[in-house]
Amino acid sequence: MSKAAKTAETIEFPTFDASKATDQFRAFAEKGVEQSKEVYSKMKASAEDAQKTVETAMETMKKAGSEMSLKGIGALRAGAEADFSYMESLVKAKSLSEVIELQTTYMRKRMEMVVDQAKDMQSASTKMAEEISKPAKDAFEKTMKELKVA
Repeated sequence: MSKAAKTAETIEFPTFDASKATDQFRAFAEKGVEQSKEVYSKMKASAEDAQKTVETAMETMKKAGSEMSLKGIGALRAGAEADFSYMESLVKAKSLSEVIELQTTYMRKRMEMVVDQAKDMQSASTKMAEEISKPAKDAFEKTMKELKVA
């Protein structure tokens, strides 16, 4: 036998081991499934957070809308009461000078009332805007913190 033949007899080729390939494939698949579960869990949590944010904002808008409506009704009621009171006083007036004095007093008080009501409505609408935007602002800040961590 020649030297080349002896060398050929001693060379071993690795045999394909199906069990090792199956184990590697299984490990790869399990890792993929685990990563998919993690991604799904994060997406689900994000969707639930978004839903809670929207629900909170909608509830806040409903509450704020009711408060603004009540303030508007209160302003209208106060104005109507002031108008009726003014008309009653005009009916009881005894002279032109008294009518002019009542008119001047009424106009001053009515303007003060309108200014106070406008300030009150402005304050209420500012508060309402802050309350409505708070859930979205909080959710945005939470997302930004999570992104920085990741």
